[in-house]
Amino acid sequence: MEGERSREEKWSTVWFNQWEPAEKNTQYAHDCYVYHFGTCLDKAGQDTTNVDIEEVDKSLIPDFNLLVGGFPCQDYSVASSLATSRGLEGKKGILWWSIRKVLEVKRPPFVLLENVDRLLKSPASQRGRDFGIMLACFRDAGYAVEWRVINAADYGLPQRRRRIFIFACREDTAYCARQERAAGYGRRAAGEARKAGVAAEEVRKVDAADGETRKVDAADGEVRKANVADGEARKDDVVAEEVRKVDAADGEARKAGAAALISAAGFFAGTFPVGPVGAEQIKAQELPESLGELSASFRFGFENAGVMRDGMVYTAKTTPSYQGPQMTLGDIMEQGDVEENYFIPEERLYYTSPEITRSDETRESLSKEQRKTWQYLKGAKKLLREAASGHAYVFSEGAIPMVDEYHKPARTMLTSEGSFSRTTHIVKDKRTGRIRLLTAGETERIQGFPTDHTKYCLTEGKVVEMPLNKRRFMMGNALVVGLVERMGEALEEIFAKEP
Repeated sequence: MEGERSREEKWSTVWFNQWEPAEKNTQYAHDCYVYHFGTCLDKAGQDTTNVDIEEVDKSLIPDFNLLVGGFPCQDYSVASSLATSRGLEGKKGILWWSIRKVLEVKRPPFVLLENVDRLLKSPASQRGRDFGIMLACFRDAGYAVEWRVINAADYGLPQRRRRIFIFACREDTAYCARQERAAGYGRRAAGEARKAGVAAEEVRKVDAADGETRKVDAADGEVRKANVADGEARKDDVVAEEVRKVDAADGEARKAGAAALISAAGFFAGTFPVGPVGAEQIKAQELPESLGELSASFRFGFENAGVMRDGMVYTAKTTPSYQGPQMTLGDIMEQGDVEENYFIPEERLYYTSPEITRSDETRESLSKEQRKTWQYLKGAKKLLREAASGHAYVFSEGAIPMVDEYHKPARTMLTSEGSFSRTTHIVKDKRTGRIRLLTAGETERIQGFPTDHTKYCLTEGKVVEMPLNKRRFMMGNALVVGLVERMGEALEEIFAKEP
């Protein structure tokens, strides 16, 4: 453990914040982090790393060049008591609004965030609104954004864990300029200038032609007036048509640029390659200027990858393109002896023949003890239920594999891991062949952490052991380390080229 703790870090963390409102006594996640990496003080010399971030004075956070964070997928709708977007405020207690405040106060050059992929489709009643609000907040703060939904197993890691990663760069960074040049994606101001230039040239041509006509018809005042009026109408038509053509060409060019960023030139493309993306696959949508309007009416079908520039959203569905080795659940499992408390008693495994994978309680009810078995929990079932209105209905769900297979990546690990839950992994022990739960070390290795990373905490100056259920909970909340390490390598290259 000391070797892990003393390993030289490539990154300097100047401040962090971890606060779990549900914890009444020990803040295990915070204290585990402090055990490994120590704490950080703010500009006032105070330790504000384990308090509600809404209470933190953002101006006292030390300066930094990369903001990283994860936050719950909640309702990001806004409410306003004023007519302008400056009066808009998010619901209190939702971490995104604190992140936005940090962006506004500290203006970091780069941002890397993570969330569950359902963020793209929430809320169910207004698909895409919440992610649209986030993108608009980045737009208003002067950032360009890329996002990608990444399944860790698609890139060789031992867990089928799908999460959205959001990378934002401030528009005045050298990286942002390089990306736009690489993708052939011009800034909106340049596009507007091109439109204005084309329009001005067309007006000049029409003015010259109209002047010649007016010279010829000068003797006839009425004809001259008619020609002038007609010339003005023609100028309007020509200008409108040229602007329309430029708009159309500019829109197609931007789609092509966005496709290049998604599939080849962008932050995620180099690290997590995907199949080719063409301009014809891109869906585009402009975000409303007002957050209030966006919150009230915006909806959009965000795909698993995309970019946002100047308030324009471009998105496409991508397919992973990975040819490397694949780690599996079997690769991270214990080879030797496992403590007895991880093994499941035989009577808790099956209530009938192991070949039975479904139950139908619309015909005959099972006993309480039968329902406490893993066979029942993970099997298909039909149950009679009654709605609050008194309406009777049949609830049904399908079967899932009872014992997880060695030769596949693990399923997504949740915070309920280790509890009596359909989502909990149960495995066949490699040494004895008996059925058991995952050990704490196995849950850590599924996420890519060193074995026993969550074993110890530093609480009030004392080293204490984290309870087993909390260790599993932490891993259910964690990121896949291998993904972050690969993004870290890309970030190092970006930072090296910043002035």
